[in-house]
Amino acid sequence: MKKNLLKAISLGLVAVLTCGFLAGCGATKTDEKTIRIGASPSPHAEILQQVKAEVEAKGYKLEIVEYNDYVIPNTAVQSGELDANFFQHKPYLDNFNKENKTTIVSVANIHFEPLGIYSSKVTSLDGIQAGAKIGVPNDATNEARALLLLEAKGFITLKEGAGINATIQDIETNVLGLEIIEMEAAQLPRALDDLAAAVINGNYAISGGLKVTDALAVEDSTSVAAETYANIIAVKEGNENSEKIKVLIDALKSEAVKKYIEENYGGAVVPVF
Repeated sequence: MKKNLLKAISLGLVAVLTCGFLAGCGATKTDEKTIRIGASPSPHAEILQQVKAEVEAKGYKLEIVEYNDYVIPNTAVQSGELDANFFQHKPYLDNFNKENKTTIVSVANIHFEPLGIYSSKVTSLDGIQAGAKIGVPNDATNEARALLLLEAKGFITLKEGAGINATIQDIETNVLGLEIIEMEAAQLPRALDDLAAAVINGNYAISGGLKVTDALAVEDSTSVAAETYANIIAVKEGNENSEKIKVLIDALKSEAVKKYIEENYGGAVVPVF
């Protein structure tokens, strides 16, 4: 009897300790007075840093978790580990939801990051030679966007109707016989020395030490792309109207944040509110 009692107590202690190490056993993953948001380091996390004081004045702590990929910030929102994320545009989110059966929604457009064509070897588009290697992002929506920019600059034409769903299979004509190389978006700045040019997302250009003034060409800030590819605050469906999310959005859509973006990113990040 005594042995059985000791065994039961031991098992109970193991269960309690395991519960502690696994951070939960059914407990909520985010505190009611903490806004936990995932973000790319630049510019998203930098922009969020600007609103910490205002969020705190409204009674909330803003906890910014930085990520260098495009997957985990969404899975963490879906699981409840994050209240929100700030790194993507809606076409990417829509595609992610479709492929992963997630239920994440956009609640605010914050800024647009013009996609640019960058090179460490040539100083103008005219310098790109026949057969040159051109890097593009390999995720579905950003690849289409890159191809649309290459089409706008006369390098390729795409099949009619390809639009924001275009892939390299939709290239109809390729005047210079360019070799289009699909790569993970974050790797493109580091691959410039091995390419004639690359079409790079604004945030990765910034983190790679590039400036929009370095680009050979960029998307027009008044284009359909600016509207379609605005970077958004995203949350799990059902949390759109929570008080903490309203506080976060109000803080971000301020004149102070608009001024910060305009003064610090040299046109590589453009406010859309």
